[in-house]
Amino acid sequence: MLSTSVGLSPSLLTGLALLMVVTLVALVAWALQLMEAANERREFGLMLAGCMVCSAAVGLAAVMVLTLTGPGRLQARGLPPLSAPETGVSLDAIVLPWDNPAVASPARP
Repeated sequence: MLSTSVGLSPSLLTGLALLMVVTLVALVAWALQLMEAANERREFGLMLAGCMVCSAAVGLAAVMVLTLTGPGRLQARGLPPLSAPETGVSLDAIVLPWDNPAVASPARP
Protein backbone atom coordinates (compact mmCIF):
# COMPACT_ATOMS: atom_id res chain seq x y z
CA MET A 1 0.00 0.00 0.00
CA LEU A 2 2.73 2.44 0.93
CA SER A 3 4.98 1.60 -1.99
CA THR A 4 2.16 1.55 -4.52
CA SER A 5 0.55 4.79 -3.39
CA VAL A 6 3.79 6.73 -3.01
CA GLY A 7 5.74 4.95 -5.72
CA LEU A 8 8.78 3.98 -3.66
CA SER A 9 10.88 0.96 -4.42
CA PRO A 10 11.18 -1.83 -1.82
CA SER A 11 14.89 -1.11 -1.34
CA LEU A 12 14.12 2.54 -0.58
CA LEU A 13 11.46 1.48 1.91
CA THR A 14 13.95 -0.86 3.58
CA GLY A 15 16.40 2.03 3.87
CA LEU A 16 13.65 4.20 5.33
CA ALA A 17 12.83 1.49 7.87
CA LEU A 18 16.48 1.21 8.89
CA LEU A 19 16.68 4.99 9.27
CA MET A 20 13.63 4.90 11.51
CA VAL A 21 15.18 2.16 13.65
CA VAL A 22 18.41 4.16 14.02
CA THR A 23 16.37 7.24 14.97
CA LEU A 24 14.45 5.17 17.51
CA VAL A 25 17.65 3.87 19.12
CA ALA A 26 19.08 7.42 19.21
CA LEU A 27 15.92 8.73 20.91
CA VAL A 28 16.05 6.01 23.57
CA ALA A 29 19.75 6.67 24.19
CA TRP A 30 19.09 10.39 24.51
CA ALA A 31 16.21 9.76 26.93
CA LEU A 32 18.42 7.57 29.11
CA GLN A 33 21.16 10.21 29.07
CA LEU A 34 18.68 12.89 30.16
CA MET A 35 17.36 10.71 32.96
CA GLU A 36 20.85 9.91 34.23
CA ALA A 37 21.69 13.63 34.25
CA ALA A 38 18.46 14.31 36.13
CA ASN A 39 19.39 11.72 38.73
CA GLU A 40 22.90 13.17 39.21
CA ARG A 41 21.76 16.80 39.42
CA ARG A 42 18.47 16.11 41.22
CA GLU A 43 16.53 18.11 38.61
CA PHE A 44 12.94 17.19 37.97
CA GLY A 45 12.83 19.08 34.65
CA LEU A 46 15.44 16.82 33.10
CA MET A 47 13.48 13.77 34.23
CA LEU A 48 10.37 15.15 32.53
CA ALA A 49 12.37 15.86 29.38
CA GLY A 50 13.67 12.27 29.41
CA CYS A 51 10.12 10.95 29.76
CA MET A 52 8.94 13.12 26.88
CA VAL A 53 11.75 11.90 24.62
CA CYS A 54 11.00 8.31 25.61
CA SER A 55 7.30 8.75 24.82
CA ALA A 56 8.28 10.18 21.42
CA ALA A 57 10.34 7.05 20.82
CA VAL A 58 7.37 4.85 21.72
CA GLY A 59 5.16 6.82 19.34
CA LEU A 60 7.70 6.47 16.54
CA ALA A 61 7.94 2.74 17.19
CA ALA A 62 4.14 2.40 17.02
CA VAL A 63 3.93 4.31 13.76
CA MET A 64 6.80 2.29 12.34
CA VAL A 65 5.18 -1.03 13.21
CA LEU A 66 1.78 0.02 11.87
CA THR A 67 3.24 1.43 8.66
CA LEU A 68 5.77 -1.22 7.78
CA THR A 69 3.88 -4.38 8.76
CA GLY A 70 0.36 -3.63 7.57
CA PRO A 71 -1.50 -5.86 5.13
CA GLY A 72 -0.96 -3.33 2.34
CA ARG A 73 2.79 -3.67 2.84
CA LEU A 74 2.53 -7.43 2.32
CA GLN A 75 0.59 -6.93 -0.90
CA ALA A 76 3.18 -4.42 -2.10
CA ARG A 77 5.82 -7.14 -1.77
CA GLY A 78 3.76 -9.45 -3.95
CA LEU A 79 2.45 -11.72 -1.18
CA PRO A 80 -1.16 -12.87 -1.32
CA PRO A 81 -3.60 -10.95 0.88
CA LEU A 82 -4.42 -12.41 4.25
CA SER A 83 -7.74 -14.20 4.19
CA ALA A 84 -10.08 -14.32 7.12
CA PRO A 85 -10.79 -17.77 8.51
CA GLU A 86 -14.13 -19.19 7.48
CA THR A 87 -14.92 -20.55 10.94
CA GLY A 88 -16.17 -18.50 13.84
CA VAL A 89 -19.25 -16.82 15.16
CA SER A 90 -21.03 -14.18 13.13
CA LEU A 91 -22.64 -11.37 15.07
CA ASP A 92 -24.91 -10.46 12.15
CA ALA A 93 -27.72 -12.70 13.39
CA ILE A 94 -27.89 -11.11 16.84
CA VAL A 95 -30.70 -8.60 17.31
CA LEU A 96 -30.29 -6.29 20.25
CA PRO A 97 -33.38 -4.83 21.92
CA TRP A 98 -32.57 -1.29 20.83
CA ASP A 99 -32.06 -2.37 17.21
CA ASN A 100 -35.69 -3.42 16.77
CA PRO A 101 -38.19 -1.07 18.47
CA ALA A 102 -41.03 -3.60 18.19
CA VAL A 103 -39.06 -6.11 20.29
CA ALA A 104 -37.74 -3.49 22.70
CA SER A 105 -41.12 -2.13 23.76
CA PRO A 106 -43.96 -4.60 23.21
CA ALA A 107 -47.41 -3.14 22.70
CA ARG A 108 -49.24 -2.66 25.97
CA PRO A 109 -53.03 -2.72 26.24
